[in-house]
Formats: sequence, C-alpha cells, structure tokens
Amino acid sequence: MKTKELTKIALMTAIICILAPISIPLPLSPVALTLCTFALYLSVYILTPKQAIAATALYLFIGSIGIPVFSGYTAGFAKFAGPGGGYLVGYLILVAVSSFFVSKFPNSYAMQMFGTFLATIITYTIGTFWLAKVTNAGFFATLPMGAFIFLPLDIVKIILACVVGRKTQRYLNANL
Repeated sequence: MKTKELTKIALMTAIICILAPISIPLPLSPVALTLCTFALYLSVYILTPKQAIAATALYLFIGSIGIPVFSGYTAGFAKFAGPGGGYLVGYLILVAVSSFFVSKFPNSYAMQMFGTFLATIITYTIGTFWLAKVTNAGFFATLPMGAFIFLPLDIVKIILACVVGRKTQRYLNANL
C-alpha cells in the first residue's frame, strides 16, 4: 500500500475512534445509541471497500486491546462478549456491504442508501441474535431493544452520511 492509502485508513480509523465512544444510554436497551455507525457510513465514501474494512478492523482491534474507543469510552475484549458484541462484529459486515453498494453504484443515491440500509439490517440481525444469547431471551423478544429502537436515527444517519460522504468523496478525489 502507498503512504497516501495508509494515511487515509489511519485518519478514518481516528475519526471512528473519536465518534464511536459518543453514546446515549437508552433506558429500554442494554446497548447504547452511538455515533459509530455514522462514522462507519462515512468511511465507505472516503475509503475503498478494502480500506474501509481495514479501518473498521483496526478500530475493533484498538478497542479490544484496551483503548477506550467503544461506546461510553469503554474498551477491552470482554466487550465482544457483552450485549453489544454482536454489533461490534457486525460492523465489519456493515462496512463490507455498504462499501459494495457505494462502489458499485457511484451515481445512485437510492442504491447507496438502500445498500447501507440493508447492511444496517444485517448488522441489527447479528447484534440482536447476540443480544438474545447474552440476555437469555428470544430473538423476537430482544428485537425492540436490539434493533427497532435504533432504526429511526440510523435512517437519518444513513441519509446524512450519503449526502456528506458523497460531497467529501468528490472533494477528496478532486484535491488529492
């Protein structure tokens, strides 16, 4: 990889690490609402698919070794075993699927948003299955607190990331 590509990955990882810990605990869910998904949505516009996956994996590694970059400024490998562990793992799939749609349909807001929404639903499914396992509840019992509660704001984040991400992408392509 070239220095420029590594720098972009490192900068996007830093942005993810800055935004992800910002969270709002929700009274109806053991999983907090964070800005991590917004940062991940942006990464698929700023980076290539492989770079976005690398930045996400690096973020997960940084958090797993004890640097407090997960929700609420927490860290450690034990976070993967907790209620939000499935979402953390799902972030890799979120970025892979979203990146595919963004790179495959560069001129279609609709397809990019659809792909990102689909990726979010896949991540919710993985996270909710894990949440159900950790809380010893059924999948459908945990669906309201593991997915539905996050859906309205994630739709806003997807739209915002699509608009901001595409403008940022055009700026970077023209100036770098």
